[in-house]
Amino acid sequence: MIIQKTREEIELMRESALIVSKTLGMIASEIKPGITTLQLDKLAETFIRDHGAVPGFLGLYGCPSTLLTSVNEQVVHGLPTNRPIEDGDIVSVDCGALKNEYYGDHAYTFEIGNVTPEIKKLLRITKESLYIGIDQFRAGRRVGDLSNAIQTYTEAEGYGVVRDLVGHGLGKKMHEDPEVPNFGKRGRGKLFVEGMVIAIEPMINMGTRNVKHLKDGWTIVTADGQPSAHFEHDVALIDGKPELLSTFAYIYKALGIESDEEDRFRATPLTV
Repeated sequence: MIIQKTREEIELMRESALIVSKTLGMIASEIKPGITTLQLDKLAETFIRDHGAVPGFLGLYGCPSTLLTSVNEQVVHGLPTNRPIEDGDIVSVDCGALKNEYYGDHAYTFEIGNVTPEIKKLLRITKESLYIGIDQFRAGRRVGDLSNAIQTYTEAEGYGVVRDLVGHGLGKKMHEDPEVPNFGKRGRGKLFVEGMVIAIEPMINMGTRNVKHLKDGWTIVTADGQPSAHFEHDVALIDGKPELLSTFAYIYKALGIESDEEDRFRATPLTV
């Protein structure tokens, strides 16, 4: 069942989403060769608690960490470890926060040092597909319209679209209806209606779309060992149009990146 949110509830969700955004901005300042994902996890837990929220992942479904950190061929759900991050790695950092009984949940894949042009392209196309998907989140359209837009854009570049994992509705539970795949047929699936809040999250592989589950019970990797990228935003349907609740602006500020990619999905300018 799809749970539509009031404007007041959406504003509470925006608070949760922005705590995650700020946490990822802090991570952007700290992530570099030599640091471990376990160190980043501890920083994130402290940051979230200091900002009046609790980690959204920690303890959820038995998750042992605040962050899920997926390196290189790891697609999603990578558990933090003591392995130092290396130059040339890519690291998907997925984070959740719970405040005022509502969840925020989004993710960004970071380039570490000197990343190959091929991997840079994978990250660029994956992030572009996220915004292409967001643009389809409009009243009267369906999940399949969004899913197909992401699939068409990324497969045209020769990439594999992960089938085993999907985006989702978001609210007082981390995972609500509807499921939001990154593949599908136009005109199919649940109808988008006013007050919906969803997490859209393309998970795109450089090679095969197939994945494997590691024995730790969490980490999911590409079947062929090639890199994977993951970007995620929280989006509300307001006045029939998509409005971002999360932002990459804190990440971009930390990294010195200028971008206007989010502007068309905001009712009012974001001050960072």
